[in-house]
Amino acid sequence: MNIKRQVHAKFGVWLLLFLLVFQVSFVKAQTQIAQNRETIEESDSDKESESKIENKTKEPEGKRLVTSVLPGYYDQDDGISLEEIINRAFENNGSIKIALLEVEKAKARLRQAGLRQNPTLEVEQSSGRFVGSAGDGGLSVGFALPLDIYNQRGKRINLAEAEITLNEAEITARKRELSGQILVIYSEALAALQELKVLEDLLELDTQTTRFVQIRVNEGETSPLELNLLQTEVERLRARRSLVEGRLQSAISRLKFYAGLSYEKPLKLREEITVATFPNLPTTIETSFTVALKNRHEIRLAELEEALATAGLRLIRSNSKPDITAYTRYTQNRSGVDDPRGNFAQRDRSLTFGVAIGLPVFNKNQGAKAEAEIAISLAQEKKIFAEQIIKNEVATAFTRIEAINTAYSRLETAVLPRSRKNVETIRSVYELGELKITDLINEQRRLLDTNRDLTEVLTERYRAKADLFIALGINF
Repeated sequence: MNIKRQVHAKFGVWLLLFLLVFQVSFVKAQTQIAQNRETIEESDSDKESESKIENKTKEPEGKRLVTSVLPGYYDQDDGISLEEIINRAFENNGSIKIALLEVEKAKARLRQAGLRQNPTLEVEQSSGRFVGSAGDGGLSVGFALPLDIYNQRGKRINLAEAEITLNEAEITARKRELSGQILVIYSEALAALQELKVLEDLLELDTQTTRFVQIRVNEGETSPLELNLLQTEVERLRARRSLVEGRLQSAISRLKFYAGLSYEKPLKLREEITVATFPNLPTTIETSFTVALKNRHEIRLAELEEALATAGLRLIRSNSKPDITAYTRYTQNRSGVDDPRGNFAQRDRSLTFGVAIGLPVFNKNQGAKAEAEIAISLAQEKKIFAEQIIKNEVATAFTRIEAINTAYSRLETAVLPRSRKNVETIRSVYELGELKITDLINEQRRLLDTNRDLTEVLTERYRAKADLFIALGINF
């Protein structure tokens, strides 16, 4: 009996232990099933939330969230070109109009220089009535004509023609100076237009991201701080865009002034700085030297000043020689004779020919000759100095262009594509919730800095080519 009781007692204990183990396993299984259901529900909820976000943030294709201001300043078809602005400036610039009037004055002096000297007519009447000799008197008529025996008239004409050529060269010089001023302003306008375009592209991306973050904040999945940081960045970009737009408006206003357009009339640019070029630029520095020395107005002006001084010296030397004037005179004299038989008058007539010679004994135009000789030497020195300056300008422009092309190549092919890729990658990772918004903002700022560097390089390249174009002295 005791043995049976012991067996029954052990069996009861093992049965109890089995039931306890089974109950614990069942509870764990139910807990795991519940956790799996919650995980599945959360996953479905996340997918549904992400789908809602994507549907809410997705905009119709081609529609931008940020209204662009570029159409008000740029039009590839109806915009005005640089050549047209410069041509309008030539027609409306006051200094060029003044130079044109100076040319007209020089042409008037040429007409005057071609005129011959006027003859002189002398008439003389004498009478003895007032001195008690009523029968005495005389009449003399003379005619004098200065002779042009040293070709003084031709030398005066040469001097006047040299003045006309010099004044016309001054017009070319003023046009070149005006073109340089316009090119500087035009490059500023193109640079501002390019930066404005970059800012609007980045502002569009940030505005899209702001909507995405706003939805995540509303869903309680993102901190409001991230939204505030991003909105601050958007406003910073808007402020920068306003600043750059003001700089663009200022440049366009100055271009309107040079082009003779009213303030109210719109002016749109036709080209962007990425494609703006200058025609007929030589590819080698030696060719550039040859073209510049041939076309630059400084060389031309120095040569014309030397020719003008030489013509003036010839005229001065001619005027230093004896002047010869040919003359003729008809004389008729009457004298009374006292005679007891009555009063008689005796008449004499004569015709005289001769020349009058002016002798340059004291005034030989010594000072004028010395001044003309110095003017010739001065023009020659100006030409030598101008050649040195021109070669230096051409060489400097070529050096700048080569260095800028190297920088542009690195930024365009290596730096900028990687920076864009980094922004896209960080944006994708941020949307998955693996990064902070500050990481995206910092990378976008680096992209903006890179674009600014590229815009600066493009501007410098355009200005360097403009300097070379001006240094060559060529036209559009």
